[in-house]
Amino acid sequence: MTRATLIRPDLQLVADMVEDGSRVLDVGCGDGALLEYLKRQKRAVGRGIELSQAGVNACVGRGLSVVQGDADKDLGDYPTAAFDYAILSQTLQATADPKGVLSELSRIARHAIVSFPNFGHWRVRWSVAARGRMPVTPALAYQWWETPNIHLCSIRDFLKLAETLGVAIVEGLALDVNGRPLPSRVTSRWANLVATQAIFMLRRG
Repeated sequence: MTRATLIRPDLQLVADMVEDGSRVLDVGCGDGALLEYLKRQKRAVGRGIELSQAGVNACVGRGLSVVQGDADKDLGDYPTAAFDYAILSQTLQATADPKGVLSELSRIARHAIVSFPNFGHWRVRWSVAARGRMPVTPALAYQWWETPNIHLCSIRDFLKLAETLGVAIVEGLALDVNGRPLPSRVTSRWANLVATQAIFMLRRG
């Protein structure tokens, strides 16, 4: 097994939504693990944008085309429908303007794929209700004073945002703590309670 196939289970699920040979923009691409996988395994024409210089350096070290940039400020520079897929993996909650970012993603690509930790998970609710403290979980692995997450949301919150923007949900997955799909329909109240994270593929209506 090559290095490019060793990606997290949730990233594998994101990759599975991408058609072979597609034009892809990975926003907040981190160290480039997903982008490298898409390039090698799915023959994607991939580009990336990453806020941290360390992440950009790691991507360049993998031979990827990545620029340093901020999703909140720089997505407007991309032409409409320039990509088949725009991916935002585990980054939406760290943006200053989630609504604006999601709107831009659905403008610059035929499909937007977005994943995020679910703040509606029962452990999160229990931590706030029983302990009166912000939760620390595998999906939200920061103390409140050091977290990069500034706009946490539940699955139901995200569904409402998509509706507000007039963005259609093409596919959705609710994931367990190990990043595996749950049998529950992602739009159900049960999924909002038990899923630690979710992945949605969206298309502007």
